[in-house]
Amino acid sequence: MNQSDLVIYVWEGQADIAERVERCMLSMDVEVVRADGLNAPPLAASSQNAISIVSVSVLEGARFSRQHIEGTFGGMPVLWVSSNLRGATAGSYANEYSHVLPFDFTGAELRAMLARILQRLQSSHHQPQRSDDIIAVADCMLGLLNDVDTFADCEHSVLISGETGTGKERIAERLHVRNTHYGQGPFVVVNCGAIPDGLFESLFFGHAKGSFTGAVTAHKGFFEQASGGTLFLDEIADLPLYQQVKLLRVLEERTVTRLGSATPVRLDFRLVAATNKPLRDQVHAGRFRADLFFRLAVVELQMPSLEERGEADKLAIFASILHKVVGEELMAELGEPPFFILDAVAQMYFPGNVRELRNLAERIGVAARQTRNWLAGGATERILQQAQNLSALTLPPPPAGASEPPPASRANWDLEERNRIIAALGANDWKRQNTAQQLGISRKVLWEKMRKYQISDGEPEVPVSTSSAPEIEDEIDR
Repeated sequence: MNQSDLVIYVWEGQADIAERVERCMLSMDVEVVRADGLNAPPLAASSQNAISIVSVSVLEGARFSRQHIEGTFGGMPVLWVSSNLRGATAGSYANEYSHVLPFDFTGAELRAMLARILQRLQSSHHQPQRSDDIIAVADCMLGLLNDVDTFADCEHSVLISGETGTGKERIAERLHVRNTHYGQGPFVVVNCGAIPDGLFESLFFGHAKGSFTGAVTAHKGFFEQASGGTLFLDEIADLPLYQQVKLLRVLEERTVTRLGSATPVRLDFRLVAATNKPLRDQVHAGRFRADLFFRLAVVELQMPSLEERGEADKLAIFASILHKVVGEELMAELGEPPFFILDAVAQMYFPGNVRELRNLAERIGVAARQTRNWLAGGATERILQQAQNLSALTLPPPPAGASEPPPASRANWDLEERNRIIAALGANDWKRQNTAQQLGISRKVLWEKMRKYQISDGEPEVPVSTSSAPEIEDEIDR
């Protein structure tokens, strides 16, 4: 979707904002339509990428009322121009698709909000790359899949690192199936964090018949089960040191001897390991053997978090799961999920990554399937509200700072950068995800900068003295 596909309908009422909107949009290839003479947008708007900008003074006229705003604007996002002072929230106005600008909005504020809405619309229509059911839109994820395909058809060990719930096992499966030799064999998954103490040798090496009480038959261990295929060791960092050395010996010698047997068994498998802990740090801390790390990490792959992948991947994954849960037939009846759902999901933070996002999509999909609608005010809205409340709790706000910080703390600050961050936050309604995207940094980097500069919500800018402002390269502009 290009900006030229966007149509903006402006109902100005008594506010005299249409001309300002047109001037603000001169740098963007969009169509601005003065719509005060229309009772509703043209029917074609339902098939266009359309946004309504509406002055709240329109509500005072006879043409509109809060009761039929939803029907008037269809499924379009509505950007209200408030007659109030800055700080009005979308919840004060009708329509679940609402955004609010103050009456004295600047061109930068309007363009930033429209860009954010346009990004939501783009994400809802974007066709992501699908390969083995792995959805990828973001460059970081596309780059990872390219690396996976590059190293899939080799025999060397692979270490996959990433946060919990990012999909490390899916990457391991892709490495397996795309290997021309080992891909024809078994794919054996072992959770190293669930190995009972004292059963490591039996589970990994196997045992001969009669080797201990209860061993009524011979048993192949994980190494033998994976021979000819791939052995995937998940949460490898959870193995204690005394078990790590036993694993290392098998990897180096490529043979295993079952408990109760004296006959070594030759092995041929590929090892793929995964961890949600930084193994290099574990090595430096003495909790993981350096020799085993070097044996595992011949090829290293880093899984990006859902936050690093961004809104496009987040919404594409969400929509894909919804389609599966709701089903094609009912999805055709209901239509695509409305903007208020996508907007809420895009704003949320998912510390559980794709696994947590999948859970939310399945819950909303089940609610839509059972109620046969997407309407707010019902089960879907309650599920979204619960998820939003939890999301707000999982990412604590930065420590509040005074508008005039102590001189000692301020001495080492780049006040120009601090003010740029505050300005960007204000232009994005103090929403961290949108601000980070506008600045070209990750959400985590933004939080760190807010902590560093003691920025709290509504923080005013600090005057910068040109004689004392530090002249350092601005990381955000790089």
